[in-house]
Order: sequence, then structure tokens, then C-alpha cells
Amino acid sequence: PNTMSRTPANILDRPLGGRGSRNSSTTDQSVSQSAFAYLYSELVQYHQTRVSSISDLERRLESSGYGIGLRMLELLTYRARESKRETRLMNILQFVSAQVWKSLFGKPADSLERSIDHADEFMIVDYEPLTSTYISVPSDLGQLSVDAFLSGIIAGVLDGAGFHARVTAHSVALEEGEYNASGTGTSGSSSNHHSSESNNLPPRKEKAVFLVKFAAEVLQRDGNMDR
Repeated sequence: PNTMSRTPANILDRPLGGRGSRNSSTTDQSVSQSAFAYLYSELVQYHQTRVSSISDLERRLESSGYGIGLRMLELLTYRARESKRETRLMNILQFVSAQVWKSLFGKPADSLERSIDHADEFMIVDYEPLTSTYISVPSDLGQLSVDAFLSGIIAGVLDGAGFHARVTAHSVALEEGEYNASGTGTSGSSSNHHSSESNNLPPRKEKAVFLVKFAAEVLQRDGNMDR
């Protein structure tokens, strides 16, 4: 057969070349990981020269991701041919942590958790976020979270779906045995991580936690549906 006539996959259908999406059989189906790392590094440096504080830089990164989140919602909704809008809070969070994450990175987020102390707060956890895997934060910007770009994407998806929320990115130290470079957590279950070790990078000591705090009206609306 003439392989030259095969229609190439649309680039919008390809995840970024992160963990779980790059191996010998799928490399040609994912966007180059090194290309993304280079472009994202340039984006961070571009904004860094135009701000006077770490918080301003994080806000700029969030804003850069926000528009992508809005468009990801449109794209995934169009692909699914969904005619009705999601109305439940947990369902939209599961959509973000599963479908949006998989579309972007080739794998769902590692976990979705509800805060024990605050009923209005939820956490999306990623042990190896692509946005901070190849970025070295200088000592004078030690508190900077370069994963703020992803929190912007999450906020864009949620706002576009009618779930206004404040989303912030945090680096949280890994507990002993919580996760290792082979992609196995405390439960012993294996995941599809493309680990830092296989990329000749030092093992990560922190995970990214995206804290989602919903607006009061969103929580009230969701609570009314349970009555």
C-alpha cells in the first residue's frame, strides 16, 4: 500500500510528549517534549523580563494558560458532540483531571482529592507536571511556581463551563514511599509515567498540587441540586 497517501493525525489530537505518551510505538503520535520544554522556557523568560515580583509572574503564566483552558473546553466538547452542559461540581472536576489532562499530556492526573478542612477546596495532583520538569528556578525566584500555567488552564476550563473558581499551583514535598521514579505509588499500582529517571533527570522531590477553590455561588448551586 502507498503509505504516502495516509492522512497525518491532526496536531490537536496529539498529547504533549509527556509521561505515558512517549514510547517506541507512540512517539510519532505526540508533540515533541523537547519542543514544548523550549517554548515554555521562552514563555517564562519573556514574562520574567516584564514583571517586578514573583506573584506578577505567576499571574502572567496563569493568564497565558487561561485562554488555552477555554479553547480546550470547546475542543473536547465539540469532539464529544455533547449537547448539554455539565452542571455538577464533581463531574466537571473529573472532566478536568481525566479528559483534559489526558488530551494534553496523554495520561489523567494522578489524583483528585477533596480538602478535609475546607469543603470548598479540591486538589488535582500531578507527580510529574511537564511544565516544571525541565525548568530550573533560580534561587532569587525560589518561591515561583512555574506550574501556574497549568492552574490557568484549569481555571479557563472551569470558568468556560460556568464553575468560577480560584486555582493556584503549589509544590508539595513527597512523603517517603509516596511515589518513586518507576511510577509506582504507595498502593503498589503501576502507572504510565514517563519518569524523570528515564529522562536522565534527578528524581523529583515534590509533586504539583493544583488547589481549586470554588466561588460561594457555585457551591450553593451544587448543594441545591442535592436537595
